[in-house]
Amino acid sequence: MSDLGAVAADKPATSIQDAAALIRKVAWRLMPLIMVCYLFAFFDRINISFAKFQLQSDLGFSNTAYGLGASLFVVGYVIFEVPSNLLLFKVGARRWIARIMISWGLATAAMVFVHTEWQFYGLRFVIGAMEAGFAPGVLYYLTLWFPASFRGRITSLLFLASAFSGLIGAPLSGLVLGNMDGVLGMRGWHWLFLLGGLPCIVLGLLVLKVLKDRVEDAGWLTPQEKHYLSSQIDGQTQQKHHGQSFGEAIRTPGFLTLGLVYFLIQVASYGLNFWAPQLIRSAGTENPTIIGLLTAIPYICGAVCMVVVGRLSDATGERRKFVAGLLLMATVGFFAAGIFDKQTVFLVIALAVMGAGVVASIPAFWALPPKLVSGAGAAGGLALINTLGQLGGIVSPVMVGRIRDVTGSTTPALYVIGCMSLVCAAIMMFGLPEALRKKDQTTR
Repeated sequence: MSDLGAVAADKPATSIQDAAALIRKVAWRLMPLIMVCYLFAFFDRINISFAKFQLQSDLGFSNTAYGLGASLFVVGYVIFEVPSNLLLFKVGARRWIARIMISWGLATAAMVFVHTEWQFYGLRFVIGAMEAGFAPGVLYYLTLWFPASFRGRITSLLFLASAFSGLIGAPLSGLVLGNMDGVLGMRGWHWLFLLGGLPCIVLGLLVLKVLKDRVEDAGWLTPQEKHYLSSQIDGQTQQKHHGQSFGEAIRTPGFLTLGLVYFLIQVASYGLNFWAPQLIRSAGTENPTIIGLLTAIPYICGAVCMVVVGRLSDATGERRKFVAGLLLMATVGFFAAGIFDKQTVFLVIALAVMGAGVVASIPAFWALPPKLVSGAGAAGGLALINTLGQLGGIVSPVMVGRIRDVTGSTTPALYVIGCMSLVCAAIMMFGLPEALRKKDQTTR
């Protein structure tokens, strides 16, 4: 959060400097809690990859069964995503985000009771259903508080939490699996799910207490600051000619193309998240703590890259070109990981390039949809794009798991995902309508 600077003075923001100071004040108030919540949300998705070795050994699951269980999380998420965000728009983001966190925390902690494949499948589906709407709900919430010219940096801060989830979660997962196995008679993977789920209940209660639904409800802003911030956000909303309702959002040119783009990005993202520990293990590293530390490297590179790209995209107003460039980096990373799959040093370098491209492309992408949609169209529309994208979370684990079971190697799947990332970069450069090709107004 050091990028956000000091808290603004209580005065009207009438210049670029004053506006930036006001945004820093709002960001310092909202973003720390939101980022911690998002960190746990992302860890909830990747903890299954670290539990994989012990879980499969204890329960006797094949790679295909593991991949199916991992994907059923996304099935539940996809089915309930749009309804969840439409309800969020009606009942208020604060209350609905709190409900999501509490319910998914309870469901994640319940993984300790899994003993059979069908229990595994069912609970993974329930966890996905409970978490449905969280990510697009938070993204929609940010559009209520931050003008478009600052959203590249703000969205990067949000998704920085996902990078920190890998950065902190990977070595922590290794330590939990290696050192808490047998504590209180429970396996290490049981502790992994408990430590990922129970804190979410507390965070949900904090969201209910700390966050506000609207700028007008913020007692920590002066009347002048509320007026200025609301006028900036409302003024940008009124400039949109499409996407004011959910039905209009779907019909807006380029909207479904963004869904396709996000699908391809998520295929790459899940390929990294679910299989990076397996790739490192297959290259010859057996120690779970070392695997966790090495798995953190792609997320470190992604964290650095997303902060840099967030600032540059806000400064230049370019969004799609940065996304395309990051996807080209991801392409190089996937192909290099396939080539060097048995050489740990070069494999980790390839994963670092892959992580920089994949991890940073996600927040860069999410600066694009608000150019098309607002209001209920933004709430439901962002959820629909995220839903279409999350289908990649169904395809990727099952595809990689099946290819590994059939061929005995993950390498062919890495090449397939690399090709899909290349296609995605081409769509970003040549397949978007004019409304998405235009530069945003910039604020330095």
